[in-house]
Amino acid sequence: MKTAIIIPCYNEALRIDVSRYIDFIATHPLYHLCLVNDGSEDTTLEILNTIQNACSKRVTVIHLEKNKGKAAAIRTAAKYLYHQDAIRYIGYMDADLSTDFIDYKRLTQCLKQNDNLSLVFGSRKTNGFNNIIKRGNKRKFFSMVIKSIINLILGLEISDTQCGAKVFKKEEIPLIYGKAFVSKWLFDVEIFLRLKKRYGKEIVMQKIKEEPLLKWIGVEGSKITISDSVQIPVRLLNIWVTYSVMNTFDIR
Repeated sequence: MKTAIIIPCYNEALRIDVSRYIDFIATHPLYHLCLVNDGSEDTTLEILNTIQNACSKRVTVIHLEKNKGKAAAIRTAAKYLYHQDAIRYIGYMDADLSTDFIDYKRLTQCLKQNDNLSLVFGSRKTNGFNNIIKRGNKRKFFSMVIKSIINLILGLEISDTQCGAKVFKKEEIPLIYGKAFVSKWLFDVEIFLRLKKRYGKEIVMQKIKEEPLLKWIGVEGSKITISDSVQIPVRLLNIWVTYSVMNTFDIR
């Protein structure tokens, strides 16, 4: 059974390393790439089509006419892949390959080896690990602040909810992606909240596993602006109110 990797792309023409994509999919028959063009205004779609043309049976390109945000792009692809019989595992990673394919294979293998797990996700945690994690000092500080807020919302012992590399068992897709997310790009927090609501705090920690990445290198050109960053605490508050105070998310 195959593992599908969703890669959302919005104006990524200058950050997509075409050769790395083609080399990976050409040599890994048990993987399928689902490339989502999220209303890009540059030549991203043409580049994605080039990758698909190089290995058409293992690459799907989904084209969204208008930009809908990372959450909606991944959700669209996940719902499509859920109905593909050959797919057993579905996940996503970032278009710039800040997490590379080698690490993603490790996450997938970890999930395959443990029947009790539903989700394995990468972590940029460095303490005690011989790994290479490169990001600016300002980004590190801001990430620490956001992490503290997220931990209060989730109430789960997770070091890095926002790492853009996750892989799920297919049967969890209706729960995780069945309904639209509240946030366009803080949806990772919502994923954990949905799993927690379904399984409870104790059981959910037995169904998820955080795997330290061997390497994560941030690439310039992030789509999150300074204005977006300032709004993160407010957006997290909105998520908390939706799931905890108003309790409007129904897991049925």
